Amino acid sequence: MCETLKTKYQLSEEIGRGRFGTIFRCYHPDSAVPTAVKVIDKSLLADSTDRECLENEPKFLSLLSPHPNILQIFDVFENDDFLSIVLELCQPHTLLDRIVANPLTEQQAAAIIKKLLEAVVHCHRLGVAHRDIKPDNILFDSEDNLKLADFGSAEWFGDGEKMSGVVGTPYYVAPEVLLGRDYTEKVDVWSCGVLLYIMLSGIPPFYGDSTAEIFESVIRANLRFPSRIFRSVSSFAKDLLRKMMCRDDFRRFFAEQALAHPWIVSGGEAMNLN
Repeated sequence: MCETLKTKYQLSEEIGRGRFGTIFRCYHPDSAVPTAVKVIDKSLLADSTDRECLENEPKFLSLLSPHPNILQIFDVFENDDFLSIVLELCQPHTLLDRIVANPLTEQQAAAIIKKLLEAVVHCHRLGVAHRDIKPDNILFDSEDNLKLADFGSAEWFGDGEKMSGVVGTPYYVAPEVLLGRDYTEKVDVWSCGVLLYIMLSGIPPFYGDSTAEIFESVIRANLRFPSRIFRSVSSFAKDLLRKMMCRDDFRRFFAEQALAHPWIVSGGEAMNLN
């Protein structure tokens, strides 16, 4: 562990453990803000891809902070053996924990997706695509404010420029990524759409019994709304889902367009299209 970290912060109990390291609660003597430190053991990094992902986290968070819906970074310490990142402290449960038992109401889902899209719009305006939006990467602080986290797969994009490379998580990845095409920041909008679908229904829109079958389903992108599940979901919500998960990424909404959709603006009020 970095000695400079221990001279500046007081480390407390372990609150989490991941593939590459451990998360501790920590305190700065001159601040009342509760923080957490992610201590990464470099000896556990398997290859250059792992290193790039871990280097991305502080780099992109530093650019994007502060934003009310993006996890805030406070400090970074590094030596030959460890990388330590001091972050704002969040609740132990993610959005995944909130939706795993029961679908949310339209109003609850709209409130969450609005905050998430505000974070995504901020990222895209600064030329950053997250590329791995999923409920596991959505945290909540002590006051229940949404925080988009884990920018290990993030990438820069320029005006009109596209990205490449297969990254993301099976249920949430956009079809153009799996097809090996160059793609735009709209891959994040697709992932947000999948997340919204799951919040409203409790099931993913594209699924299979194996990763290969899930990918095949995503590539087909045959978006359906089973009547027994979506009977009480408004047509405005379904309209937004179609525009966020449009297989043709040219016609798919940008994050700003999704944020301006009437269903979001109304707070998820049960409206229906004529």
